[in-house]
Amino acid sequence: MKSNFKKAALLLSGIIASGQLFAQSPDTTSFNKDYVKPFSGTNAFRTWSIGVNGGALTPYTIFSPKNKGDFSSPNAQFGYGGYIKDQILPSFGIQLDYVGGKLQGDHAQPNATGTEPFKQFNTSLNYAVSLSGNITLANINWMHKKGLIQPYFTFGAGFMGYKPVLTLADGSTTNFKTDNASGNIKEFFIPLGLGLKFNVAQGINIDLGYTANFVNADNLDGYNFGSSNDRFSYAHIGLEFALGAKSKPQLATHNPVNSMRTEYLTQEQMLKNSLLAQQAQIDAEKAKNEQLRNDLNTTNTNLAKFTTDSDGDGVPDFYDKCPNTPAGTKVDGSGCPLPVAKDVKVYVTEEDRRVVREAIKNLEFDFGKATIRDHSKPSLDKVAQLLIDKNFSLKLAGHTDNVGSADGNMRLSKDRAESIKAYLVSKGANASRIEATGYGKTQPIASNKTAKGRQLNRRVEFTLY
Repeated sequence: MKSNFKKAALLLSGIIASGQLFAQSPDTTSFNKDYVKPFSGTNAFRTWSIGVNGGALTPYTIFSPKNKGDFSSPNAQFGYGGYIKDQILPSFGIQLDYVGGKLQGDHAQPNATGTEPFKQFNTSLNYAVSLSGNITLANINWMHKKGLIQPYFTFGAGFMGYKPVLTLADGSTTNFKTDNASGNIKEFFIPLGLGLKFNVAQGINIDLGYTANFVNADNLDGYNFGSSNDRFSYAHIGLEFALGAKSKPQLATHNPVNSMRTEYLTQEQMLKNSLLAQQAQIDAEKAKNEQLRNDLNTTNTNLAKFTTDSDGDGVPDFYDKCPNTPAGTKVDGSGCPLPVAKDVKVYVTEEDRRVVREAIKNLEFDFGKATIRDHSKPSLDKVAQLLIDKNFSLKLAGHTDNVGSADGNMRLSKDRAESIKAYLVSKGANASRIEATGYGKTQPIASNKTAKGRQLNRRVEFTLY
């Protein structure tokens, strides 16, 4: 028994090692044509497949003691088969198998009198139908998108129908089963299999496999010798074809672990590129401002009239339309006093809140930027009109998820809130009544562990008062 387990373990180890040694498809952070986002449902894949195969049938298995069967010389005969499989998970499927062909062996073991009772047996394997679980071992490597070679093993149970015919010492033949006209026998059996699949094309695999079958009787060769039940094996080569739309990848060859890695690396790279682009834009603006300062510092003509502010209201005299305003007076851009706000109680109606909710719902920015997308602007126009008509104050609070650095997220959240403020002011809203603040990733409203939670955390909150 121990030697049988050693043989099986060595064979399985060899298959797994082969799958690791052969080349696999190159790793990259770009999406390939059959990429599927992590945690997609099975409707994104081809889960059904069919296979056809042919090979050698023999009454000897790797688990059989050599020359200890009912017949001492097992012969290999042609066998054929097919299957249909439903892949439930990337590493597990349910498979319905069919095998047919002939089994043959020479020289029956001597009976109690020391003579050879039969020269040969020929068994017609009319059918062997089984339902098995198929476990794939090579599609959980995070370093590679898709393994070119996939080791697998199967286990299951089934029924078989066969007809043994024995050749006597004088050359005549007889059915083993003489109590019915057909001579057919039906038995229960257990198949255990190992194999390799080679992905040669989209949805097409070469299948090399070996199955040891354990029969629940000692009638397969028509000769009851010893106390062990009969066994037979089927070594085959065949083709597997995935069913369904060619645009979808086959689930059995899909690597879900690498999909998650690819998604993470791609999003990280996109964020880095966006931050680099923002930094380049900021550096360019700084360079322009510095150039303007240099130009002003080197220009002496009439420079004083552009910078002198006699009344200290923050507006140079050249632009001040209301000079000599009292100290501390709030002025507009032309230097004239702003109207004194009356203490009027503000009432925010449900309709006002609906306008704001609609703006929040439709608000979108370019990825990693503070640029407002065009389809968001009609809703913001309504908010601007609301601020103008009712003289409301508005607080804008920008938030992000936890992807990226804290400084980058704080800067992005502040820029987005300021971008909305600038747009509302451009539509006529009073800038002094709009406050824009960025909180970065410090105030999440959902878990950042899921894509949906991160999407909820990327937001700008509007507060009317």
